[in-house]
Amino acid sequence: MNSTVQNVSQYLEVLHLRTSRDLQYIRESEQRVNLVERRVKAAHSNPHSLTAKSLQDLKRNVNECLPLLAVIAQYNADAGQLEYLRQEVEKLSSALTLLQEQLEAYDYNQLQHRAVLLESRLHSCINTLGCGKLTGISNPVTIRSFGSRFGSWMMDSMIPSSDNRVWSMDGYFKGRRVLEYRSLSDFTKGQNFVVHQLPHPWAGTGHVVYNGSLYYNKHQTNIIVQYHLHSRTVLMQRNLGQAGYNNTFPYSWGGSSDIDLMADETGLWAVYTTIPNGGNMVVSRLDPVTLEVVKSWDTGFPKRSAGEAFLICGTLYVTNSHLAGAKVHFAYHTNTSSYEYTDIPFHNQYSHISMLDYNPRERALYTWNNGHQVLYNVTLFHLIKSITDT
Repeated sequence: MNSTVQNVSQYLEVLHLRTSRDLQYIRESEQRVNLVERRVKAAHSNPHSLTAKSLQDLKRNVNECLPLLAVIAQYNADAGQLEYLRQEVEKLSSALTLLQEQLEAYDYNQLQHRAVLLESRLHSCINTLGCGKLTGISNPVTIRSFGSRFGSWMMDSMIPSSDNRVWSMDGYFKGRRVLEYRSLSDFTKGQNFVVHQLPHPWAGTGHVVYNGSLYYNKHQTNIIVQYHLHSRTVLMQRNLGQAGYNNTFPYSWGGSSDIDLMADETGLWAVYTTIPNGGNMVVSRLDPVTLEVVKSWDTGFPKRSAGEAFLICGTLYVTNSHLAGAKVHFAYHTNTSSYEYTDIPFHNQYSHISMLDYNPRERALYTWNNGHQVLYNVTLFHLIKSITDT
């Protein structure tokens, strides 16, 4: 019971830190809104000070920023609720420690009931934040520089999870060696790691760790392998239908990147293409236990024209290149089976991305960029739901 309370407290702390980061961004946005509004008022009071075009530009900027005001109010309210929940969980954990010393069964049951209620309220609070639409990508943060030009690195994408281990897989061709580090700090220093020797070699860099298992594409096949990291055994293997493999339909950089496995807030996914789909990207929701395809969508976007891709809240985002000058160019929304063209730039610092994945726990993009392991924070425009609507 005590470990359950501590896990809830740790998860709440992670969410609190993430929300604080978002609040900082929104506060900066609010300042920009207020600045633009003052300029518009000044222009109205002195019409001759601005040209018609500049005044029109200012008004357009204001209209683009105004939706942020509602989000600011909701985030401020959510932050207060999160702080209250954090304090309650801390009190509960302290009370439980005292209870264990006193060994009073009745009070223990009462505290257990409070813990269940608090966990329920925590998840309700999380649900109010909802999912969001990608609106921006931060400047890159280089975590480490090691390995070859191609590879992948990741943390467990399952929500919630207190697993802080990091895994790295160098290369894209016939690799079997997976390095497991105890923490991100150990990964940055290259210390405290163990080695997994996979029973089957991998292809590409589209691997993902989800709920304690490594999912990867078996070399020269369209078979997906689920390797359980704790037991070091293969739990499942399954053929991915008519998916191309062995550089039949890779991303623009090649590297046997035909099948890209990924996870977001909603579960496990595979991105690939088939000959019947004419080389267009297919996104499929997978059952993480059986590896069966639950549902598939044909995005209509040619995979060879994509630099890389990642999923956030059921939306597939595609970059137009793996080289310098790349941007997020295309988005496919699985919830509406619709697409749109986007223009979201990001700084490709080392000029050759061979892996780009989103981690919903950290709400960050992980990249392997020319032998450098890099993180990007993302900005999401949240679609807020009230607790009564959930």
